[in-house]
Amino acid sequence: MVIEATTFAPGWPGIPPRWTSSAKSGVGTAVARDSHVWFTLSHGILNEVYYPRVDQACIRDLGLIVTDGQTFFSEEKRDARSETLQVAPGVPAYRIRNVQINSRYRIEKEVLTDPWRDVVLQRIRFVPLQGALGDFRLYVLLAPHLANCGSGNTAWVGEYKGRPMLLAKRENCALALACSAPWLARSVGFVGFSDGWQELRANKRLIQTYMRAENGNVAVTGEVDLRASNGLFVLALGFGPTAMEAGQHALISLMEDFDATTREYVRGWKAWHTSLDSGASPKARRRLYRLSAAVLRTHESKHEEGGVIASLSIPWGFSKGDNDLGGYHLVWPRDLVETAGGFVAVGAHHEARRVLRYLEATQEPDGHWSQNMWLDGTPYWQGIQMDETALPILLVDLAAREELLNSGERRAFWPMVQRAASFLVCNGPVSPQDRWEEDPGYSPFTVGAEIAALLAAADLASTAGNKTAADYLRETADAWNASVERWLYVAGTELALRHGVDGYYVRVAEPDRADAASPSEGFVPIKNRPPDQTTGPAALMVSPDALALVRFGLRSPDDPRIVGTVKVVDATLKVETPHGPAWYRYQGDAYGEHADGAPFDGTGMGRLWPLLTGERAHYELAAGRKRAAEQLARALESFAGESGLLPEQIWDAADIPERELFFGQASGSARPLVWAHAEYLKLCRSLRDGQVFDRPPQTVQRYLVKKMPSDHVIWRFNNKVRAMASGKILRIETLARARVHWSADGWRTVRDTDTRDTTLGVHVVDLPTASLPSRSRIDFTFYWLDRDRWEGTDSLVLVE
Repeated sequence: MVIEATTFAPGWPGIPPRWTSSAKSGVGTAVARDSHVWFTLSHGILNEVYYPRVDQACIRDLGLIVTDGQTFFSEEKRDARSETLQVAPGVPAYRIRNVQINSRYRIEKEVLTDPWRDVVLQRIRFVPLQGALGDFRLYVLLAPHLANCGSGNTAWVGEYKGRPMLLAKRENCALALACSAPWLARSVGFVGFSDGWQELRANKRLIQTYMRAENGNVAVTGEVDLRASNGLFVLALGFGPTAMEAGQHALISLMEDFDATTREYVRGWKAWHTSLDSGASPKARRRLYRLSAAVLRTHESKHEEGGVIASLSIPWGFSKGDNDLGGYHLVWPRDLVETAGGFVAVGAHHEARRVLRYLEATQEPDGHWSQNMWLDGTPYWQGIQMDETALPILLVDLAAREELLNSGERRAFWPMVQRAASFLVCNGPVSPQDRWEEDPGYSPFTVGAEIAALLAAADLASTAGNKTAADYLRETADAWNASVERWLYVAGTELALRHGVDGYYVRVAEPDRADAASPSEGFVPIKNRPPDQTTGPAALMVSPDALALVRFGLRSPDDPRIVGTVKVVDATLKVETPHGPAWYRYQGDAYGEHADGAPFDGTGMGRLWPLLTGERAHYELAAGRKRAAEQLARALESFAGESGLLPEQIWDAADIPERELFFGQASGSARPLVWAHAEYLKLCRSLRDGQVFDRPPQTVQRYLVKKMPSDHVIWRFNNKVRAMASGKILRIETLARARVHWSADGWRTVRDTDTRDTTLGVHVVDLPTASLPSRSRIDFTFYWLDRDRWEGTDSLVLVE
């Protein structure tokens, strides 16, 4: 049959582009820093490939279509049972075995990147299981989504130095697909109209082909000469800033011996694993330990060293288009610090130090870090989460304790820590968003991280010779710690009575109601819910986040308030899955699939988070229940499934096979989630050490051993306390120099006291109120020294 070639493909611009499944079965890159390409796998085929940075996706997928040229049509990603295995433990190169569901053919693949070039390589063997090799035709189908976009791509049939290739370009990014076997036919087109899939589905071979498809959602297709290759060939997907460079990379990789390239790739990863601390992993969990360490390293940038993205995936990607530009291939400072903790836990000290330098470079001038960002530091979302400013301070402290930093290096981080601590004391403890990027207010995880960070910063301030800052940071930490129960603990509620406890810590307390008698008086917003279900009473919402008060060393694991909270959390948020227990983030969580399994689209139902099982295991270990912690570690390992990749969420309901949702297995959100793998590695280290590996010693010593109280009650413009206990000192804090004009007897006598500079952007004055009797009132106002004006309004605090 004659192939009819036309220059320009019809159907511009194609259907709206979409990404693909987020449930990856493999992710990989060379450990060498010469290769700037990353790949993902799912359903037996290549998914998103990232180039030249780990935050820049460049294809949707690349798979094979099998026909007989007449009536048979089979797409391997839909019509085959797939098995994906690593070529060696902890080495992110893969062997894939796809068997057609009716056993007509088998496809075997080896997938890795060229350790010296920007090329993804696949050695593929096509094996007929029914009939002969000549009875089949094999086609490669590739969907370019260059520079993070499925639209605006241009594809063409071309060559490099006479070698036939399929090429695509968008902006300053290009790809070239080359094959060691001859191409029998090649075509490009617009997806949904003139792409190769449409032609093969209709005609079972490429009859009508096109040479060029410009500025749209495009796909390229090539037929591999099975007879000439005897069913064995290599595909090279090369990248570069120009099509010529991409073609050159692909061609040189094809010229190299595939086995030699594989040996070098494997050698590099094995050498890296040898440099780690394997003692943190008993033999029984060594597979996931090595794999988790490799997952962390695989997600690190090679240009912006120390920048680690959250996941090489786009949650529910098959329903997402170009409007979801970032997916999870962005840097979240919280996830980054958790990842660095995983590096520290396994002895990857160079990687942890790179993370610290990256954090130092990407800190904003006022001391905070962006909610999330591209690898070059450009903010993506604009929210502020105070834990993301606190956690880098704790990472510096952890690195020093683990001897990653000597005393001089530790002091060198003081400017970064000072700016971060300044941001915390100027703006905390209330956070505009909690760690789940949702609600403003006081939340246990954020408050715990802030208090621990202030004490760690105080130690560093002392080392730097700044006693003024050190004293103020410790006093502020003490005051905030003494207020945790006022902000976050409720007693005698309907929920407490129902579960037989005195009280519990709530998930979040509304910031403008935190000075009321109880956070139960407030309502908190719930994101991703229908318009009539967007708030809930704070007192009836709990979260495993309360365990952070133990993890950060503020409260003992056997504190009755913690024990009561755990009981309520388990009664309301725990689910026993076939692999072990897992927990929801909080009641009413809506970040997940709909009830029928349809993908999250701005609303949905929150599912179970495996990393919370890891956090619970740390709590059990802190409580002295190592056996329970071990059991939870095994559950976490089971959640990784056959792929060994831990998902963000797992399905919590009856199986829905048509949507690939199975009880206790990965849902359609991100897999892998680097944070979950980091939590697992830290858990391995904690179990080996017999204690929580990353718990700050400063809080433990100060609040659990010495049980340090606070002499201060703090009034500030973002936390205007209205009452204080007798015997306390009223500390008034401002963000500029001021003279406090005050009275303790109804303005009959007046005093003026100037604030003092803490060197952290906060100015304070301590009023001598400790001896005032109950029912006294302190009235005050401000004269702003730098602006030479009065505040114009009075404030008051009552002594209870």
